[in-house]
Amino acid sequence: MADDSIRVWVASMEELDAAACLLAEFRSYLGAAEPSEESMRASVERIHRAGDGEYLLATRGGETEGVCQLRYRWSVWTDAEDCWLEDLFVRDEARGAGLGRALVEAAFERARARGCRRIELDTNADNAAALRLYEASGFSREPKGPSQSLLLGRRPV
Repeated sequence: MADDSIRVWVASMEELDAAACLLAEFRSYLGAAEPSEESMRASVERIHRAGDGEYLLATRGGETEGVCQLRYRWSVWTDAEDCWLEDLFVRDEARGAGLGRALVEAAFERARARGCRRIELDTNADNAAALRLYEASGFSREPKGPSQSLLLGRRPV
């Protein structure tokens, strides 16, 4: 009988290759070819060394099948660090087994441990599965504060 127990942990320096590999799979899942795997690995290591981000890995029965990238920054609005759940990816064959929820719960634990007063993320409005996961975990689609704030971006800078 296979062991289907889920385990989530913070990736060590020696495990950053696994995090980068899963993020590269996520990139491909999104239909993108860039950044390169080498660039992703270098960025993962840089973020890890800087201490303002970390990677959670999830396994079900031994094989690492999920990753969550967390980023931290100080906020003048909360007088504490904010946690940004930047990426969460679970391999297709492992979806529906609880790894996504376990990664989100571990992200909450890590944010609390750092003293964060809020955790935020963005996701594609058409990603119904992600929206269900995040809303079931307590995230809200409500605008931030009294305004109708939107997350905006621009490339190139």
